[in-house]
Amino acid sequence: MDNSERLNLLLVKLENLLLRQQGFEAEIEALKQEVRALQSPGTSFTPPPAPVSEPIIVPPPRNTPPQAVATQSVSQPAPNPFPPVQNPPQNFADRFKRENMVKSDFEKFIGENLISKIGILILILGVAIGAKYAIDHDMISPLTRIVLGYAVGAGLMAFAIKLKEKYENFSAVLVSGAIAIMYFITYAAYDFYSLIPQALAFVLMVVFTSFTVVAAIKYNKQIIAHIGLVGAYAVPFLLSDGSGKVGVLFTYMAIINIGILILSFKKYWKPLFYASFGLTWMIFLAWRLDLGNNNNFFALSLLFSTIFFIIFYITNLAYKVTKKEIFGFSDVVIILLNSFVYYGVGYLILSQNKNSVELLGLFTLANAVIHFIVSLIIYKKELADRNLFYLILAMVITFITMAVPVQLDGGWVTIFWTIEAAVLFYVGRVKGIAIYEKLSFPLIFLALLSLLQDWEIYNWYYYGGEPQDMPILNVGFLTASIFIISFIWMLNINKLKTEKPSEWPWMRQIVNYGIPTILLAVIYFTFRIEICKYFNYLSQSTRIALHQRIGTDDATYEFNYNIDTLKTAWLYIYTLFFAASLTYLNIKKLKNQNLAIANLVINLLAVVIFLTHGLYTLSELRDHYLFPESKYFSISSFNIGIRYISFAFFALLIVQCYQLQKSALLKKDFKTLFDYLLYISILWIISSELINLLELSHSNGSYKLGLSILWGIYSLFLISMGLAKNKKHLRIGAMVLFGITLIKLFFYDIYSLSTISKTIVFVSLGVLLLIISFLYNKYKHLIIDDAEVKN
Repeated sequence: MDNSERLNLLLVKLENLLLRQQGFEAEIEALKQEVRALQSPGTSFTPPPAPVSEPIIVPPPRNTPPQAVATQSVSQPAPNPFPPVQNPPQNFADRFKRENMVKSDFEKFIGENLISKIGILILILGVAIGAKYAIDHDMISPLTRIVLGYAVGAGLMAFAIKLKEKYENFSAVLVSGAIAIMYFITYAAYDFYSLIPQALAFVLMVVFTSFTVVAAIKYNKQIIAHIGLVGAYAVPFLLSDGSGKVGVLFTYMAIINIGILILSFKKYWKPLFYASFGLTWMIFLAWRLDLGNNNNFFALSLLFSTIFFIIFYITNLAYKVTKKEIFGFSDVVIILLNSFVYYGVGYLILSQNKNSVELLGLFTLANAVIHFIVSLIIYKKELADRNLFYLILAMVITFITMAVPVQLDGGWVTIFWTIEAAVLFYVGRVKGIAIYEKLSFPLIFLALLSLLQDWEIYNWYYYGGEPQDMPILNVGFLTASIFIISFIWMLNINKLKTEKPSEWPWMRQIVNYGIPTILLAVIYFTFRIEICKYFNYLSQSTRIALHQRIGTDDATYEFNYNIDTLKTAWLYIYTLFFAASLTYLNIKKLKNQNLAIANLVINLLAVVIFLTHGLYTLSELRDHYLFPESKYFSISSFNIGIRYISFAFFALLIVQCYQLQKSALLKKDFKTLFDYLLYISILWIISSELINLLELSHSNGSYKLGLSILWGIYSLFLISMGLAKNKKHLRIGAMVLFGITLIKLFFYDIYSLSTISKTIVFVSLGVLLLIISFLYNKYKHLIIDDAEVKN
């Protein structure tokens, strides 16, 4: 059978199936009309005409005898090789039942669930209002009030137990209300009327709590725990007389939370735990913050905050650990929130007491020890998943990290945080433990902020102050060195490829650029600060006391002012050397394209700053040499010699810029940019040097005649270079420079020049212009050829 015959056969079969489907739809519609007619007796029923089935001739395959040709009709379908699926019959009762299911479920929720809960709350409020009215008007004695209260609670409890078998949900609501009444009455009997001793009140509350736990488990209803336990938090505030018995209040709250703790071993009702957690810490914080700096209740507040912390810690772990369930996001948030709320409360309590301020570091370390013990137990007993172990171990690291700045100060904090960040980054990246890598991210920036704070302290010495440690041999340099070594280690680790995808790709991207950026900045400023320290130390050693009162330490001092300017000049030399060395290292060793872009930006900034403020600093040194301001200090010729040392390092940086643009590290062609950088720098340097030579020779008008002639000659030089190398931008630059020179000549130079000087300037510039014009005419074919090549 060829493809065309097979295609015809398939099309015929498809047409047969479509006709059968139309027949089924007609039969279904007929059945629906019959059902509607039976539901409405007055309606007549007319069956629709039966579908006419037209036979479809199936073409015979090739080499098939004529008698094998069969006719097929819709009424006689081809046999199905698969047995038909028997669908259960459906009637309209089932359909109506499904349609009304949502409506009935909603009605059931309101009638059987919501109304009962609202009812029990209204009942409790009504009893409370009535009791308050009777108490305010002395209608019944205190003993009678308590007895009636217990009677109401017991009666409600008995009625609830009797209804449990048939109406379990309603019974559970009544039980929770009865328990709340029992709590209410017991607290009132002890705190207001002193009808029962403290020990008996606590025993009764323990009994009620135990009964609530058992009832919640038996009924398997969270509402019992909510109304019976969490609802009991309102009791102390409804019945408070302002007596300030906070110890009783917190003990009462601890009993409630212990009940929730016991429940957590059997059930893990998150709303119950969240409500208890939030109410407890809100009540405690509101009370503690209201005390202000009052040192009263020091031991009490520290004791109960610790009790609450431990209860909630164990409660949050209990069910998850016993069932070995994986901790979710909300569980992690509760652990962190509980830990840091407790730490914040404890820190506040200890810091407000002058006798306990020194214990802050020990308290922070104690928090780390608590989490370490928990993590150790979980690890040894294999009580939970690895994520929980790493989370709690991360809490240990966090509190140890916090203990360092609390107890220590200065560079030691930076050292600890830096090493810790490096170790966590190594473990997280190499061992594949994501939580450690995540913890290292904030520590990296914390270590940087701590180092910046250390440097801010040293800035006080930068602007003057008392003598300090020798450069290099000081804690500050040790801190920065450890920081640099740690970040170099992390930079090498960051290059490692991990099999697992990053959970925080955006944070890794920040770290990929952040670590090398921080490393470069810290290396640069570390040695810059040490240079400043050296010159500050040198300046302090030149101090001379000019006037001093007899018998006092008050005196007027003078320092060698030239040292500060020399310090600035050496800082520029160091900056040029740093930029050149970094560029050379990248070209020869690192070969990093991202760093190459950074090299380009750093080099341009270094060139611009040196050509502006750097050359101005060198001119100040020259003025100090020529015109000393103090008779106590002599200024040597090194003020002039350092100028050429600066030029040498500047030339080194320009050479490295040339090597960088020649390398393959930069994707774009920066030849034109380098030409601008080179020729503008040369012009700037030789102009500064001309002014320097004229000032040393005590020549007047160093900024006028000499500069104009120099700029004209340099314009001629640029024209020549532009023609020789076919560089249009050099020729245009030469014209711009010559135009600036002419403007300077007519609007600045000629007013103060003598006739001879004016003659020299005009003749010189005129000759230069004629030479430039001659060169253009002689080599105009080169310019035309160059244009044609570009076109």
